Formats: sequence, structure tokens, C-alpha cells
Amino acid sequence: MPPAPGHESKNRRPARLPDRPLIGMVHLAPLPASPAARMTQRRILAQATADARVLSEAGFDAIVIENFGDAPFRATRVDPHTVAMMTIVACAVREATELPIGINVLRNDPMAALAVAMCCEGAFVRVNVHTGVYATDQGIIEGRADETLRYRKRIGADVLIFADVHVKHARPMSSSDIAEAAEETAYRGGADGLIVSGSATGRPTNLDDLRKVRAAVPDRPVLVGSGATAETIRDILACGCGAIVGTSIKENGATTAPVDRERARVFLAAAGR
Repeated sequence: MPPAPGHESKNRRPARLPDRPLIGMVHLAPLPASPAARMTQRRILAQATADARVLSEAGFDAIVIENFGDAPFRATRVDPHTVAMMTIVACAVREATELPIGINVLRNDPMAALAVAMCCEGAFVRVNVHTGVYATDQGIIEGRADETLRYRKRIGADVLIFADVHVKHARPMSSSDIAEAAEETAYRGGADGLIVSGSATGRPTNLDDLRKVRAAVPDRPVLVGSGATAETIRDILACGCGAIVGTSIKENGATTAPVDRERARVFLAAAGR
């Protein structure tokens, strides 16, 4: 949360992401007013900062904070109280760790994510649908790259945009060719980096898809967005890509559980860290 009077912010700018970064997930519990909300604000903050500290101590390169518990998700704009709560959590995480922070506001509110990232000195945002049209469990979602980039410019946010290509929990309705979709996301949509995932949270990413995206967009970072494990991370890194990891480093491999120190250690060791 924002620093108390007399404890001014360090006003620091986190280091940019390294090549092939390994990024750990902070999956937030259901936030206030979401359908499954049960926790107090204080407990949500404590859980998020605890996960962030474990990821930092384990040696991850960065963190993504995501309102994972808010399902069923709004297709686009989230409520103001969701933005407010995510900002409070992100600022608390910023005080708890020096790691670069990314923000993902589900299902697809990149302007909210940019606003939160700017307030917490975040380094990047994740945008599930940046370009193209996708059929999802929230209905039809259209990319709004024009709005997102113009908003980033307007608020002066020094924040990178990492955008999914053929995002999980969705079917592409515009371009079925993943290489073509990658090119459009990067070169027409202006994404700073790309994310390739499996079909759902925790599902493995197809390495052939990863290679196609890497070949189509060789000048941008490419990350695996789901399914990275201690058994697969070496192959992912060999493709020249980094990874966002959540489920496999949680207690008992459950996405909504706390980060497990030993699982995180094993994952990083497998990656040669």
C-alpha cells in the first residue's frame, strides 16, 4: 500500500527484464465485490505480498499480479473498485520486493492495467487480446491496440506491453495462423513483447507454436504464458524464450494455492539458475 507519512517512496524504477526472463505469478484471491469474495482486504494484501517475497527470494526475474480470483470476468472494462484494489495490492508488493512488476487485469482491460502499473512503478502489463477478434467464455472480445497505445502515451507511462498471441481460453476468429497473428500483434499492434500459451491455465504451450512465433517476430521478447514446469523449462529456454509460471510452483500444483518455496526452487534449478 502507499507508504505512511514519514516513509516516502524510494521512487525507484525497477530494472528492465533480462533476456529470456522467468516470471512468477501472484494470483490474487477474489477481490472485494467479486462473486467469490470472502477475504478481507488485509488478508488479500498479506497473501499477495507473501507470494511476492517467496518469488523474489527464490530468484525469479519479475512478478505478474493478476486478479485471477475474480471469475467470471468482465469481458473488457472492470469496475473502479477493482482498479483501486489492484493498485493497493500492487503498491504493497512494490514495497515488499525490488523485482519488476507486471499487471494483468482480467479479462481484457489494458487501460486499467496501465493505470495500475504507472501507480506502482510497474515495468509491464499483460494484454490478453491486443489485436484481432477472439471467441471466449466472456463472449466476443476485440483487440483495442489503438486505445491502449494512445492511453499509454497520454498518461506518460513508461510501461511495456506484453500481448498474447492466440490467447488461452479463447479461439481466434480473425487470423488462425499463429505466425501471422504474431506479426500483426507486434508490427501493426505495436506490442513490445509476445506471449504464447496452451489452451487453458496450466496447460502446456505447444513448442511448435512457440518456434513459429519466435521465427515470425525475431526482434521482440517471446514468453510462454502457461504450462511451464521444471520438466519443460529447458526446452522453452532453448527456443530463445522466457516464461511466466504459476500453477507448477504452487502448493500441490493448485493455481489458487500459495507459492511453494521448494517447487519454486526446483523450477529455477531446472532452468539452470
